[in-house]
Amino acid sequence: MTTPVRSPAAPRPRGAGRRRLAAADLGAEPAPLVAGLAASQVRRMRRIVDAAVRLAEQGGFDGVRLRDVAEASDVALGTLYKYFRSKEDILLFALAEEMERLEATVVARPIRGQTRLDRVVAFFARATTGLTRRPQFARAVLRSISAGDSDMAVKVAGFMLRMTRLIVAAQRGEVPNLAAPVDAPVGTQREQQIAFVLTHFWFSSLSGWAGGLHSARTVADQLRMAAALLLEEE
Repeated sequence: MTTPVRSPAAPRPRGAGRRRLAAADLGAEPAPLVAGLAASQVRRMRRIVDAAVRLAEQGGFDGVRLRDVAEASDVALGTLYKYFRSKEDILLFALAEEMERLEATVVARPIRGQTRLDRVVAFFARATTGLTRRPQFARAVLRSISAGDSDMAVKVAGFMLRMTRLIVAAQRGEVPNLAAPVDAPVGTQREQQIAFVLTHFWFSSLSGWAGGLHSARTVADQLRMAAALLLEEE
């Protein structure tokens, strides 16, 4: 059964049902950025997301203030709230887009390696490089993930499912099936457990990086160590 994931509320034309913003639904599959919105609404929402990302790149999480986002995107604050509930909501939408880009690269350029360990390490190296290439934005996203809001927690859970699918595929040396439902069973129970442990370890290491404890290179080194402990004995 698919876990329901709430998407940011979008404007509802008279007589129409509530629209969904596909990329913000972290449990959904890669899809066009917005489903069912008018072109003007898509452009407006795009400006909001882009403005928030720019502010995050400049000032991190604290630099993203909704009034500033509204001003930078040339929309009224009330209009912004029709699309997103909070700055965490916007940043997780941007994270969903990052996730879609990662999925696309894994399909276009499959993870290579002679062993499961090599492939898993290569996957996390690619994921880490992709996320940390914009350090302030990445730190803002990591703050959003740990916000503790129940709506955000459901979206993060969907993100974890998508990571599991990619890591299991890397273990198997396969291209992930992005057409399948995100909660469809993948791999063996053991492969899923390895993916679960490594994903949580990755976020823990990224949190250390975000706090200035170590470099992004150290994140990759720590992932190699953790993956070796899980995989080398098999």
